[in-house]
Amino acid sequence: MAVNLKGRSFLTLMDFTPLEVRYLLDLSRDLKAKKRMGLHGEALKGRNIVLLFEKTSTRTRCAFEVGALEEGAHVTFLDSASSQVGKKESIEDSAKVLGRFYDGIEYRGYKQEVVEALARHSGVPVWNGLTDTDHPTQILADFLTLEEHVAKPLSKMKLVFCGDIRNNMSYALMYGAAKTGMHMVALGPKALSPDPKVLEAARRAGEETGAVIEVTDDVDAAVKGADALYTDVWASMGEEDQIPERVKLLTPFKVTMEMIRKTGNPDVKFLHCLPAFHDFETKLAKEMKEKGHDIREVTDEVFRSRHSVVFDEAENRMHTIKAVMVATLG
Repeated sequence: MAVNLKGRSFLTLMDFTPLEVRYLLDLSRDLKAKKRMGLHGEALKGRNIVLLFEKTSTRTRCAFEVGALEEGAHVTFLDSASSQVGKKESIEDSAKVLGRFYDGIEYRGYKQEVVEALARHSGVPVWNGLTDTDHPTQILADFLTLEEHVAKPLSKMKLVFCGDIRNNMSYALMYGAAKTGMHMVALGPKALSPDPKVLEAARRAGEETGAVIEVTDDVDAAVKGADALYTDVWASMGEEDQIPERVKLLTPFKVTMEMIRKTGNPDVKFLHCLPAFHDFETKLAKEMKEKGHDIREVTDEVFRSRHSVVFDEAENRMHTIKAVMVATLG
């Protein structure tokens, strides 16, 4: 069956069928291969794209800018300090204006409702670069990376997300697992349990693909037989004041070499959306250590080990984001 995503927004994987998700992963692989051969396309030639950033970023911004430029598009970057979006001008009005200037809009910020409003009112494809409850472009990169490093289909893989299991990465992984038939385990403390509505929606979507989505605080049972362990920082942007409490809650779920061994899989992979606290070479990690808080969600030993594929994963942000733009706008 042919897949045509032209004109579609990319707000959450829940808006796409398993076949459409498969198409985006295959397109990502094709575009990555072309780049490796030094071939750049013109799928976005003459297109103008605007990137709206309420939250700072390295990988997301660079992936959108490089991906768009390599396919011939022109990019404008607007952050909170350089636009009136949501301040002196409503999201609806801003969307209607930007939709007349640009062929596509990326948004990275806080509320999912904002990216949905942009899509509703702009009249052009809108892409979710991250919100408080979802991160769909990251999941495409994660799953492309898994396919490159694990010798089995996604529907046969077991992935364990360790830590704050009610953050946007945990939810996005649930949605991705549901669309690909993956066995996904959310491993974390009961005090940070996922939103029941999110869990129910993911499990319902997973009925079509045979996905299994579990939630537990039992480390040994969760990681046994895992193909991949995944984690994220313990306090998201804007939650830094909660770090002391999170350290107490989440230290038992830190990814360590002991946890790696507990999987029983000598080839288990470690993934992280980055940036990661794996040592004390960052300003925040140093400050917190001086206050008696070890905020590392993964040890440096694991992060730098042969199990870690985090930099392949980071590179794949560009290839998968390029695929989303080409598929919806090219």
